[in-house]
Amino acid sequence: LGLTSFLLVAYYQNNKSLSAAMLTALTNRIGDVLVLVSISILLSEGGWLIYNYYPMQMWSGLGIVVVFAGMTKSAQMPFCAWLPAAMAAPTPVSSLVHSSTLVTAGVYLVLRSFYVVSANPFATQSLMVLSLFTLVLAGSSAVFAFDLKKVIALSTLSQLSLMMFSISILLPLVAFFHLVT
Repeated sequence: LGLTSFLLVAYYQNNKSLSAAMLTALTNRIGDVLVLVSISILLSEGGWLIYNYYPMQMWSGLGIVVVFAGMTKSAQMPFCAWLPAAMAAPTPVSSLVHSSTLVTAGVYLVLRSFYVVSANPFATQSLMVLSLFTLVLAGSSAVFAFDLKKVIALSTLSQLSLMMFSISILLPLVAFFHLVT
């Protein structure tokens, strides 16, 4: 998916598109590494379906890794530059891939690992602060944007931040409802 996303963003082959494609690819590689680390931690403990058997010490580190992996995939605050930059792609790519499908993977990852994330207060508090900051930043930036594709990207980013914020305040069903509707 990373190579495909890189090629689609770099479609026009100018400096702006190529730098946006590189930013998108490198930021998503950070998220991929964090997802692989979280999967390897879960598999080293026997699997990712039975949370009752995991020691609580393992949950604290895993919760932080899962939160930052989800924040990278869903373009939350430290990693939010790639989503508006990815709008350098052609309009169908921007609207279908980068404004809906690709960015919801992080929210789904955090929702799927909610019990691990909710066991770590630092993970939930950092997710709360960063998602709230991203929500305000994306909403205020969308008001002043002139490019319609950037407005759509920033609107998507603010909705993703709202979902992440509802997960951080321990309301995963609200986030899931917002994700599927």
